Amino acid sequence: MRRETSRPTLAAAAALLLAGPAAAQTLTIGVRAGPESIDPHFTATGTHAETLTHVFDTLTRSGPELEILPGIAESWRVLDPTTWEFRLRQGVTFHDGAAMTAEDVAASIRRMQVLSGPNPTRIYVRRVQEVRIIDPHTIHIVTDGPAPTLPNDFIRVFVTKASITAGLTPETSNEAFNTGRAAIGTGPYRFVSWTPREQFVAERYDNYWGGRQPWARHVRREIPNEAARVAQLRTGQVDMIVRAPAADVPTLERDPAIRVVKADTVYVFNFGFDFRETTPQVTAKDGSRLASNPYRDPRVREAIDLAIDRRALAEVAMEGLGTPQGQMVTPTIFGFIPNQPIPTPNIQRARALLAEAGFPNGFRMALNFTNDRLPGDRGVGTAMAQMLARIGLEVQAAGQPAAVIFPQRTRGELSNIMAGWGTLTGEANYTYSSNAHTNNPQLRLGAFNWHGYSNPEMDRLIQAASVELDDAKRRALLQQVGALFNRERIALPLASITSAWALRKDRVDMARGRADEETYAMDIKPAGR
Repeated sequence: MRRETSRPTLAAAAALLLAGPAAAQTLTIGVRAGPESIDPHFTATGTHAETLTHVFDTLTRSGPELEILPGIAESWRVLDPTTWEFRLRQGVTFHDGAAMTAEDVAASIRRMQVLSGPNPTRIYVRRVQEVRIIDPHTIHIVTDGPAPTLPNDFIRVFVTKASITAGLTPETSNEAFNTGRAAIGTGPYRFVSWTPREQFVAERYDNYWGGRQPWARHVRREIPNEAARVAQLRTGQVDMIVRAPAADVPTLERDPAIRVVKADTVYVFNFGFDFRETTPQVTAKDGSRLASNPYRDPRVREAIDLAIDRRALAEVAMEGLGTPQGQMVTPTIFGFIPNQPIPTPNIQRARALLAEAGFPNGFRMALNFTNDRLPGDRGVGTAMAQMLARIGLEVQAAGQPAAVIFPQRTRGELSNIMAGWGTLTGEANYTYSSNAHTNNPQLRLGAFNWHGYSNPEMDRLIQAASVELDDAKRRALLQQVGALFNRERIALPLASITSAWALRKDRVDMARGRADEETYAMDIKPAGR
């Protein structure tokens, strides 16, 4: 693993001398979490993609409100119901000076189809059946049926260099990228170093097709401790912080040296159930094994739903930086159901349902939740454990870092999980096809269905929505999917996240926050610019 040294490269030094003091600035951001590798195809986790967007371009990209914009692909069109044409930008070069061509894009898509990580990126290319190279700047994507949202999915198709990745195996990929040998992209910044759980460093790529960036150097410093992140902002060790703690936002807003920017995001905290016949983390209160998995009983799932006070989660556990939700997608997402009531707590009814299901005295369960991934996740998980205790359940609050809990989920070791999910493509099919469809590698659907849920009607609706080209019909299908998801209580949507950024006014400026909560150096300007 290559670590940053204090000696700049000759090219960087020359650039700084020629550019003058203003261009020589370093942008340092205090982040809660960083990448899990430098391989952009390793995992779909948001903080991973957010960081590597600086080094690797994507085929398409999303704007602040998740509108789809050109990226490496400057235009696209449907040729027939199963074929899309993407025209690639000319003059795009990798950081080593080599020209980017259609071969690099095709190789990146094919690589994503076979790699598997803790949160596989193959969900973004699941509809791709074949990639045809027409000429160095044109590709045709043949899909497994009509694929109306393909450009939405391609916001996470990071382009890597085909000549480098061709010789890599799943076992050697991370080492090659983490040392910098394979970390050669076409993005606005070139990779310098990465120290896991500490910091990521990149320097400006002056030949970037999108224009020269104002920052000569960009540092993302991982500071998971919220108090430490705020302290480093106040003392000037960082220029800005992401995910400013809710408890500190009022104080930061009163500080004349600090500016706070807020934005509603598409991330929804939700509590997902295990539907397998046996589940590892639920027992009778005396520790003995139960005859069956209680979560398979819809009365138990409804009881847990009725135990949760979503308003209290948003206002108290999330300290005001949350909004109660009753759907897995937020109101701006295509497929959201308008005027759908948000569940309200009913403790008496919840206890009655448990008794009807054969658990008048409740049972013992672990409540698994991330405690370092999204703002408020620790507070929401802890508060939920207290709420479930009110209906007679004996709950062990089991908060863990995302890097630990997500692999456990993938290995089938969890009986439930409370975590955040963001509909990053702007369309509900991304969320439901990944989480509610039967896990089917052949169809490339249900990639995040860790819980064993399977319903032919759900599968039918999701598949129909996936190929429907008429927007109105597709919206109606997705709303049917969302309604069935809620009736089945596959997972319980809880609250969406409002994110806050805090900036030192004398150093940096940011016009607005993004709905996907991601923070890019490309969107941040030196103060006064």
